[in-house]
Amino acid sequence: MKREVKFSLVFRDMWQSAGKYVPRVDQLVKVAPAIIEMGCFARVETNGGGFEQVNLLFGENPNKAVREWTKPFNDAGIQTHMLDRALNSLRMSPVPADVRKLFYKVKKAQGTDITRTFCGLNDVRNIIPSIKYAKEAGMISQAALSITHSPLHTVEYYTNMAFELIEAGADEICLKDMAGIGRPASLGKIVANIKKKYPNIPIQYHSHAGPGLNMATILEVCEAGCDYIDVGMEPLSWGTGHADVISVQAMLKDAGFQVPEINMEAYMKVRSMVQEFMDDFLGLYISPKNRLMNSLLIGPGLPGGMMGSLMADLETNLDSINKFKAKNNLPLMTQDELLIKLFDEVAYVWPRVGYPPLVTPFSQYVKNLAMMNVMQMERGKPRWGMIADDIWDMILGKAGRLPGPLAPEIIEKAKAEGRQFFEGDPQNNYPDSLDKYRKLMNEKQWETGQDDEELFEYAMHPAQYEAYKSGKAQVEFKADVARRKAAAKAEAQPAVSAAAPAMPTTPQVMNVDVNGQQYRVTVSFGEASEAPAAAAPAPSAALAPAAAPAASGAGQEVLSPLEGKFFLVKNAQDAPVKVGDVVKEGDILCYVEAMKTYNAIRAEFGGTVTAICANPGDAVSEDDVLMTIQ
Repeated sequence: MKREVKFSLVFRDMWQSAGKYVPRVDQLVKVAPAIIEMGCFARVETNGGGFEQVNLLFGENPNKAVREWTKPFNDAGIQTHMLDRALNSLRMSPVPADVRKLFYKVKKAQGTDITRTFCGLNDVRNIIPSIKYAKEAGMISQAALSITHSPLHTVEYYTNMAFELIEAGADEICLKDMAGIGRPASLGKIVANIKKKYPNIPIQYHSHAGPGLNMATILEVCEAGCDYIDVGMEPLSWGTGHADVISVQAMLKDAGFQVPEINMEAYMKVRSMVQEFMDDFLGLYISPKNRLMNSLLIGPGLPGGMMGSLMADLETNLDSINKFKAKNNLPLMTQDELLIKLFDEVAYVWPRVGYPPLVTPFSQYVKNLAMMNVMQMERGKPRWGMIADDIWDMILGKAGRLPGPLAPEIIEKAKAEGRQFFEGDPQNNYPDSLDKYRKLMNEKQWETGQDDEELFEYAMHPAQYEAYKSGKAQVEFKADVARRKAAAKAEAQPAVSAAAPAMPTTPQVMNVDVNGQQYRVTVSFGEASEAPAAAAPAPSAALAPAAAPAASGAGQEVLSPLEGKFFLVKNAQDAPVKVGDVVKEGDILCYVEAMKTYNAIRAEFGGTVTAICANPGDAVSEDDVLMTIQ
């Protein structure tokens, strides 16, 4: 009999790889006992990455969710682990050092045992401080190698990276094969090299099933000495998700490894509950195509964890492209055609921006660049027309060192825009900010929370936290669920006769209950769905007052170049543009958040701002008027 291999259920990533949302805290607490009853998991991935930001999106406190969700596993002696993004911590953009330090103290206090730290650029300068902060907080530090396949990302490259992280104090190593495109033989060699030099360092393998390589890789890395394997389970395994625990257990058992038995009665309970959660509302945000395995994913190398959001983005961007085509009497595009164009453009963009490993946030940055290029070119415009500030930070070296050189066309564009390249420590670009957020919370009379967890949440996700605190996030989420349920119900009904009632063609008003407070919500159908759902609370609602949008003023209109959410600032401490301000060409006026990045909208001409035509957090469509300037 060979040595023991243990399993970790990546419950958080199962959902993130499938769609937009994760279960509510009441659903998480409901499923936890059945997961424990399965008896085969040494670890469960409970939180991190997209999980906690998603809580805020549907109006739920992530700190409460993490505490209640980790507790049953803590009590059962099952280790909990989370995903963190090193310099970016839990978000898409870099985080100040004082917020990073507080992050680990909060998560340890909330019941998370292990932090899996990765840098999307594999820059160890971003990972090493997290190793220190995690260990100081009493957590196990698992440092991750972000696996991709390129001429630069060799066995030697990853072996040396692992050695450097272990020497810096990492307790464990994770091979994070986020797209499932790591080649089995090569990953086996990396594990063997690590185990030869550091036989007592635990190694965990994480992979996605989409391209079809990961079952072979799991066997290879176990033969080489891997200790833990990340697994999923139906109905969220395979496709863009993870290999199912039943298949992995059977394969390794036949190969002679000691593996835990699975309580199949409990497995079916968990499977049934996951389906129940999907039927409740989560399935409304899951593309059926994410259930499919697709060898085309080997080419672009996009990670499974972003495929759920990618399919949603495709839907939005396809609508935008086809509106343009319809206006110009051009043939409409299908989603499959757009997907192929996107994959081809990723292959073009990736080497030209220095081969960043395609993992959050840099997978989104490369994908967003590719998507923007496709959208521009479909309109007859050149590539590289719109690059978000966070993407520029990656290109310029502010977020870390790129593995490869930039293409001359990118360097020339940076110079033409007067942008400066950065060679120093990325953390130096992001000064401490906790005192600023503590002051803001005092002014708003908000509690900083147990173990300063609310302070941490505000500093980590300021815009989303304010939307959560005001109630705006939950109102918009419930309105969106209502719209999607109505659309799904209409689609499921058989074709109606001419005499039968048709779907509404005008916006309909619904009542939505949010924590006992009634809201009147306008929900649009069909073509009317271009307009964002509007929520109007009753006069007694305890929502933070929102500034009414200014009426259209005189002057030239500033139009949104894409669909997304409108924000005046990225960070709460930044000063927003106001009506009456004088701006000059090139100044940042506002932001449109789309595809998880904040896209700066700059003034194309100078003048005085005469109107601001949206509220922070409002959904905007392409060509909506954001401001007027005279």
